[in-house]
Amino acid sequence: MNSSQLILESGEAFSGLSPSWQEDIYFGEVVFSTGMTGYVESLTDPSYSGQIVTFTYPLIGNYGVPDPKYWESAKLQASGVIVSTASSCMSHWDAKSSFLHWLQEQKIPLITNVDTRALTKILRKKGVAVGAICRTDAKIKKFPDFSKIHFVKQVSLPQKQEYGAGPKTVIAVDCGIKENILRCLSKFPIKIIRVPYDYDYTNDHYDGLFISNGPGDPAVCTETISILKKSLARKKPTFGICLGAQLLALAIGSKTYKLKFGHRGHNQPCRNLDTNICILTSQNHGYAIDEKTLPKNWRVSFRNLNDQSVEGIAHNTLPFFAVQFHPESHPGPTDAEVLFEQFYKML
Repeated sequence: MNSSQLILESGEAFSGLSPSWQEDIYFGEVVFSTGMTGYVESLTDPSYSGQIVTFTYPLIGNYGVPDPKYWESAKLQASGVIVSTASSCMSHWDAKSSFLHWLQEQKIPLITNVDTRALTKILRKKGVAVGAICRTDAKIKKFPDFSKIHFVKQVSLPQKQEYGAGPKTVIAVDCGIKENILRCLSKFPIKIIRVPYDYDYTNDHYDGLFISNGPGDPAVCTETISILKKSLARKKPTFGICLGAQLLALAIGSKTYKLKFGHRGHNQPCRNLDTNICILTSQNHGYAIDEKTLPKNWRVSFRNLNDQSVEGIAHNTLPFFAVQFHPESHPGPTDAEVLFEQFYKML
């Protein structure tokens, strides 16, 4: 390990240690996640594309990295990792690689020995900021602007793929879809056609539409929103998760806004406003739906109990609904996995 530093665009700097193979300056939007486990699933989640993830739990890497079949995509998606202590040893019967070797193999920068509590308090107070992991002698003249980058375009699959079989067909729009979403959908006797973010499926045959999670500002995804608007006119059952909820909101004329520091972790409490039942959810998003802009026929279906932000929307009469959290978990609780069954019954 060599001495290194994390520099935030807002001016703060944190000293730490980084592997000797890291020679460049690595940029990304610095965010924090409160999850105690699940670092493999989080870092392979395409929703983290373009972000440097700070883990608030003090020890990361102790159980190593399992077989890729357990990952949420084929590779590491985050732009960097910040931890208090990175375990150099692994202790798990199913570990295939150590955490440090995994990051080096996939060229994802790490800075450890950071005061992650102090860093998280700054991010909560000032908001998430673009940052850089670099050598202690590095000088940064300008930070890149991440706000208008089309991250969904970078993580979506290039051409459509098919999964499963059954009498019903679901179009799954891949904006950075997690593998466990496909696993959850595949539990039902349906044919799943996974399509790129800009694929126009409106003239295809399908019984239901699913819009996936993904990275970045939803407003950048103009092609996806335009196609979704046409699909809603067909009144097919529609289910969105995370970015999919934001895209659905934009397609019906609502607005979205950027949260100060987002929701990332597996311990986010939400209340179902239709049943008054509270659940714990897994979350990873930096944007939210402005409920004041929802059309009259739409309602808020879930609410975050920490900050009262919108966590779900639904149409009052048509089979359209979406949630901001991740009912497929991985990592996190499975309290909301029943939503996949709810979608299936609508088909």
